[in-house]
Amino acid sequence: MSARSATARIGSTYAPYATQLVVGTHHAVADEPVDLGGGDTGPAPDEILLSALAACTAITLRMYAERKQWPLEGVDVDVQYAERSKEKNVLRRTVHLRGPLDEEQRARLLQIANACPVHRILTGTVEVPTALA
Repeated sequence: MSARSATARIGSTYAPYATQLVVGTHHAVADEPVDLGGGDTGPAPDEILLSALAACTAITLRMYAERKQWPLEGVDVDVQYAERSKEKNVLRRTVHLRGPLDEEQRARLLQIANACPVHRILTGTVEVPTALA
């Protein structure tokens, strides 16, 4: 299955920066926090980016463990900014694995976390050609 495009739509709403996000048949909201003039009706765009990495990591680990038939009972992934500036951004990702995994399995899952598609996008070369329609 190929990736679907994402559309963001903003207009005049009760929250000045509330933005409707549409991917396929899925709808969500992005917004800015109140202290930045938003209505906090949804996560901020940079928080959605953190969520994307966390979700991709968890899904990738679950899929890998299922293929290997390993006793992974659950995964929690926390992603936050460790450093944030115009010159450099560092995301700190902490992975909590649940289940009776041995040390080799845990080490391999840590390697696999770095292979999730969103991680590869964020650590690779990204270009964003932009055009007006």
